[in-house]
Amino acid sequence: MPEEKPITPAESGTDIDRRSFFVKLGLGSLSIAAAGTAAFSYQFLSPNVLYEPSPIVNAGKPENYPVDSVTLDVNSGIYLVHAKEGFFSLSAICTHLGCMTAWKPELGIIACPCHGSKFYVLDPKKVPGTKIEGPAPRPLPWLQTSLSDEGDLMVDRSKQIDPMKFLRV
Repeated sequence: MPEEKPITPAESGTDIDRRSFFVKLGLGSLSIAAAGTAAFSYQFLSPNVLYEPSPIVNAGKPENYPVDSVTLDVNSGIYLVHAKEGFFSLSAICTHLGCMTAWKPELGIIACPCHGSKFYVLDPKKVPGTKIEGPAPRPLPWLQTSLSDEGDLMVDRSKQIDPMKFLRV
């Protein structure tokens, strides 16, 4: 009977030598680094677009607002006011540091809870939005208010108008 020669792991193909192990490890590392670089390059070159809501807000039907009412829309940052002269809207963002203001019906004013600025709203002798006191450098801006074709009140937050321009409905 012929003598059987034992098979070494290198001859069987199941084991690799040290050199080929490090070559495969290096190529694998380079492949992972290349894939990461490609992913970050794609992210860098793709446009980063911020989708902001429309500056035009639909405030609903004029019938929903009684005379001498002040309505805060927190999501859009506006006050819709129905005065005896007509409708107008004010920005609800304080002109000091950009805090959201609050309507104080018991005092008849708009007040900033952060730093104490106060603004007139329904005082017939004062221009609505004018500063009463506090660190705010400017009055609250008046925003363009109009009627849509369907009869809804529309407020354009991107267009400031001169005070005392009412929308009569």
